[in-house]
Amino acid sequence: MLDLKILVNESERVRESLSKRNRKDLIQILEQIVELDKKRRQGLQEVESLKAKRNEASLEISKLKKNKQDDSAILEEMKLVSKRVKELDESVAVIQEKLGQFLYEFPNLVDSSVPSGVGSEQNVEVKRWGDIKKFDFDVKSHDEIGEKLGILDFKKAGEVTGARFVFLKGLAARLEMALIQFMYQTHLKSGYEPIIPPFIVNRASLTGTGQLPKFEEDVFRIEKVDYFLTPTAEVPVTNYHRDEILDFKDLPKHYVAYSPCFRSEAGSYGKDTKGLKRQHQFNKVELVKFSSPEKSMEELEAMVANAEKILQLLNLPYRVMLLCGGDMGFSSTKTYDIEVWSPYLNAYMEISSCSNCTDFQARRANIRYRDSQTGKVHFVHTLNGSGLAVGRTLLAIIENYQLSNGQFEIPEILKAYF
Repeated sequence: MLDLKILVNESERVRESLSKRNRKDLIQILEQIVELDKKRRQGLQEVESLKAKRNEASLEISKLKKNKQDDSAILEEMKLVSKRVKELDESVAVIQEKLGQFLYEFPNLVDSSVPSGVGSEQNVEVKRWGDIKKFDFDVKSHDEIGEKLGILDFKKAGEVTGARFVFLKGLAARLEMALIQFMYQTHLKSGYEPIIPPFIVNRASLTGTGQLPKFEEDVFRIEKVDYFLTPTAEVPVTNYHRDEILDFKDLPKHYVAYSPCFRSEAGSYGKDTKGLKRQHQFNKVELVKFSSPEKSMEELEAMVANAEKILQLLNLPYRVMLLCGGDMGFSSTKTYDIEVWSPYLNAYMEISSCSNCTDFQARRANIRYRDSQTGKVHFVHTLNGSGLAVGRTLLAIIENYQLSNGQFEIPEILKAYF
């Protein structure tokens, strides 16, 4: 969440950020926050003044009692003072609660380098890599190829579970496992520490990373225990250091995590739901970083390069997009999407999203570090990115490496994993 001081003292900066995100609907709430904080501070000042007055009266009462003089008038006045202090304390507590609720409504501030925009049309292309292959036969979709080869079974998955699930069989299952190992090993060489987190998280964890309370409809909830299936390994791994104070010398921390991901994909029905592109369950290798504030943007660029390396080694063409304010995630201050080429769609599709969340998640999850020189405690900056979404990588391999006979080749670098 944002620091209340920023919302109150830098409201113009907040307005500019909301404008970039196309979230002018929050400006009215911002005005309420400024007014509520003014009342809160006035209440606190009055309480302090009354308490000081009560302390002075206490000394005066002691003198009167010592001199055996009448103190009834002061005692009566202090009863009124105590009553007023209680009223003010209750009023300030109500205001604090309202402010706390409002703080969860506000997305992270947008970095100055992020363009304004409503949606993906305003995203800015940063780079392209790889040559798009020209086929001398009619290109097929990955799901058509996979179903004909008997390695992708959407029909049986629909019978066993429901729509947007799949059975990976034979070569597809082996490729999925090979890709996970390949991604892990590649990121290990780049200095990431491997971790396999729990695949179920609690409400506090999802609140810490920003999915709750605002986006509860996007996650699968286990009702009896109020747990949730993790939508991304970002959630458990970021919360691994929740309520901790890290040593500055240990920063930055780099983790690579594998997990299945579960998403309800609320609002996406009828949109890009064919095949592996938008499943309710999919595997992902996630990159998570904890950085000092001054290094976090540098760490973001490095994370993007790490994700790109996977596609380069697989020789899959892609492009990198800088997201506009309106297309960015709630917790992010700056996000790059990496989009891999889909021959069947004749278009690029997202395969990785790398974000710098600055101290937004750290404030929610109370993740801090101690400055080795001053001894002061500050919030860390958290970053996360897909390195990569495994199912979409499998999709891209099947389509980009397809052959005229309905089969497809395996990228050379993956053969060692078979």
